[in-house]
Amino acid sequence: MNGMLRIFDDRQPMNRRELLRVGGLSLGGLSLASLLSAKAVGGKPNPLTGKSVIFLFQQGGPSQLETFDPKPDAPSGIRTVGGTIRTSVPGVHFGATMQQLAKLAHKLNVVRSFTTKNAGHNIQPIVSAASKQASIGVHFARVAGATRADTGMPTTAVLFPRSVDATVPGPSARGNLSATGPFGQGFAPFIPGKGGQLQEDMKLSLPRERFLNDRKSLLAELDRLNREADANGQITALDDIQQQAYEVLLGGGVSKALDLSREDARTLAMYDTTKYSGGTRWDKVRRGKAGLYNAQADTIGKLLLQARRLCEAGCGFVTIHASYAGVWDMHADGNNLGVREGMEAVGLSFDHAVAAFIRDCEARGLSDKILLVCCGEMGRNPRLNKRGGRDHWSRLAPLLLYGGGMGGGKVIGQSDKQGGEPNSKPYGPSHLISTILRTVMDPGQVRLIPGLPQEINQLLNHAPIDGLGVS
Repeated sequence: MNGMLRIFDDRQPMNRRELLRVGGLSLGGLSLASLLSAKAVGGKPNPLTGKSVIFLFQQGGPSQLETFDPKPDAPSGIRTVGGTIRTSVPGVHFGATMQQLAKLAHKLNVVRSFTTKNAGHNIQPIVSAASKQASIGVHFARVAGATRADTGMPTTAVLFPRSVDATVPGPSARGNLSATGPFGQGFAPFIPGKGGQLQEDMKLSLPRERFLNDRKSLLAELDRLNREADANGQITALDDIQQQAYEVLLGGGVSKALDLSREDARTLAMYDTTKYSGGTRWDKVRRGKAGLYNAQADTIGKLLLQARRLCEAGCGFVTIHASYAGVWDMHADGNNLGVREGMEAVGLSFDHAVAAFIRDCEARGLSDKILLVCCGEMGRNPRLNKRGGRDHWSRLAPLLLYGGGMGGGKVIGQSDKQGGEPNSKPYGPSHLISTILRTVMDPGQVRLIPGLPQEINQLLNHAPIDGLGVS
């Protein structure tokens, strides 16, 4: 569960003490481009605002009617299932499952005219044509550098449930959340936890005796690792970051940020969502039998806490995939629960975790420093199917934003009476991506960076979502 580079042979890994025993190892001869931040190179503009983003991806397609745009007065067969709840914003209601978020509505913002124009299971808008087929976080890393030179912290990361609980099912996203599009693999997100690709990449298969007795071989292996990780652009290693490079290789602040045991016990308890596990209650469908609903409930709070810790440590963009390829998919068929039970299995833990995150950030003074984005790849059909489920829907989807200096209590846009179409200016993935990137980057400063791929400026030049204070 950490970012430590491991040197091992067929017998066992080389530990920190043994690695340090080898004197005089010089990293100065390696380019280490994937370990250095762009900010370490003098003379360049500083395009970063100092803010971070956490993108909580609700794969499967959350229902707009049961979350942040309920329709209690719609006809039977469309009407919000489970009723509604008043929020702290006068005249604004949420679906009844969003009990804790309703109390914090004055701290968050919702967009009721967001449309992905996508009705298939994929990872839009994180990776799509709107993002140039690269994960949004990769665009940030291409500007900020793959890692921070001062701490060795990766600038972008993807968290799967196994980063906080090794016993739950492994990474499962319908699409590649590490996609780098037109950029090199050196800018791919860091993925902690068993099964993360970077953890495999950060292993040097080198026999112990050869490592201890042949430094040239070690340097060759490190150089190979670097070349494979950095297919794009070279940044010269500087003398004043030599020690920081050692710290990256030996673990450094990444491990500390990922280690939840370092967190205050009261904070851990606040984020705990395990009480929403259903035991065998959801076993009537295949997703339940596979343990996917319970895994979501057990881990989503810890994932948000881990993401907050990463951002505090200097990671600029964290994507959370807690949904196991679609637990928000509520068809009421043999694979999925229907809307009523589905919102109990998934919505309650989501509501608790996001509310805990908001309270935590408010208490820590982070509301202007971290932007939380919550949405999925689509919404749900406003008309219930015969089984009490809602099927795929491309024309409207829920979108929640908190923090990032945007203030709160705003409802952007509106939908039609049935909750199926925007009834005001529609906003899509390109608006959302521009909003996110403009939160963490200064477009004017980005334009001054020589040789920057045009795709980044193209995304920044798109209009952001109106009314959020992002210019």
